[in-house]
Amino acid sequence: MTSTPDAARPAVMTDVARLAGVSHQTVSRVLNNHPSVRPDTRERVMRAVTALSYRPNAMARGLASRRSRVLGVVSFDTILYGPAATLLGIERAARGAGYGVSIVTLERVDRAGVLSAVDGLAAQGVDGIIVIAPQMAAQAALHSLPRGLPAVAVETGQDGVLPAVSVDQAAGARLAVRHLVGLGHTTVWHVAGPGDWLEARDRVHGWRAALEEAGCPVPPVISGDWGARSGFTAGAALAGRKEVTAVFTANDQMALGLLRALHERGVRVPQDISVVGFDDIPEAEFMLPPLTTVRQDFDEVGRRSMTALLRVINGEDPPDDGARATVVPPTLVVRRSTSAPSPH
Repeated sequence: MTSTPDAARPAVMTDVARLAGVSHQTVSRVLNNHPSVRPDTRERVMRAVTALSYRPNAMARGLASRRSRVLGVVSFDTILYGPAATLLGIERAARGAGYGVSIVTLERVDRAGVLSAVDGLAAQGVDGIIVIAPQMAAQAALHSLPRGLPAVAVETGQDGVLPAVSVDQAAGARLAVRHLVGLGHTTVWHVAGPGDWLEARDRVHGWRAALEEAGCPVPPVISGDWGARSGFTAGAALAGRKEVTAVFTANDQMALGLLRALHERGVRVPQDISVVGFDDIPEAEFMLPPLTTVRQDFDEVGRRSMTALLRVINGEDPPDDGARATVVPPTLVVRRSTSAPSPH
C-alpha cells in the first residue's frame, strides 16, 4: 500500500516519488521540465504533487534552469461559473507543477485586447501562456500570436491554431438529450447561451445532432445570455405550451431561472417538465428539485492544459504546430429534476 507523509510535516520529493511509483530522479526531471519524461509519467507525477500539496523551491529551480517559473494566463472579467472554475483549475495545476501565475483579466474580449495582454505577459518574461478563449473574438486573436511563443488555448474548440484543451461540449449536450429521450420524451427544447460563445454553439450542435439521431423533431432554439433572468424569461414562455415536456438549458444559472418561472406558473418539475442544466455548479444539488446536469471537470482541464503547455515549453511539440486538441469528456449527474413524461 502506498504511504503518504505525516500530516505534521510538509511533503518532500521522495514522498512524491513514492506516491507516483517512480524514482526521485524522475520527479526531479518532471519538475524541471526535462523533455525525456513520457507524458503519462509526467501526468502521474503531477497528480502526486497535487495530492500531497508538494511545494518545490521554485526560486532555486528557476536559477538553475534560467527560466522564470512563471506562466501567463489571459482570461476575461466574468462571474460565470464555467470560465471562473477553468481559471481556478489552471492555477491549481500550475502551483502543483511549481509555477507561479501572472493573470491578465480583460474587460472586453476582442482581438486587440487579447494581443495586448499576450504582449504584456511576454514582456514580463513568462515561460509560456495559456489563453482562455471561449468566445469567437478571442479565438480570432490566436491566429496573430507571436511566432515561437509557447502557448495553449483553453475552451477554444477543437479546430484552433494552437494546442487546445477543452471539454467536449457537444458530447455533453448529447448526454443530456439522450437521457431525456431515454426517459420517453418525444423531443427536448433548448435554451442556448450567447451566439458568439463557442461553448454555446457546440452545445446547440450536440443537442440538435442527438435529436436528429433519435428521429425526434427539432424545436426552435430559445436564445439566452447565460444569466438566470434569461432562463426565467424562457421558462415563462415555455410554461404555457402543453407540448413541452423536457428542456435542456445551456448552463445551470439559466436552469435556475427557468425553474423559478415554472414554479410560479404552477408547472411541476419533473412531473410536467423535466429540466437538465450544464456545468454542475455547487448549488445545483440544492435547487428545488435538485438539478440533473452535465458536469465539467475543470481541475482536469487545468492539469491537461499544464501538460500541453509544458510539452511546448520543453520542445516536445512545436509552438506553431496547431491541430492538437485534448478533449476532456463530460459526465451526466442525474438528480431529481428529470423523469419520464406524465401520461395525458
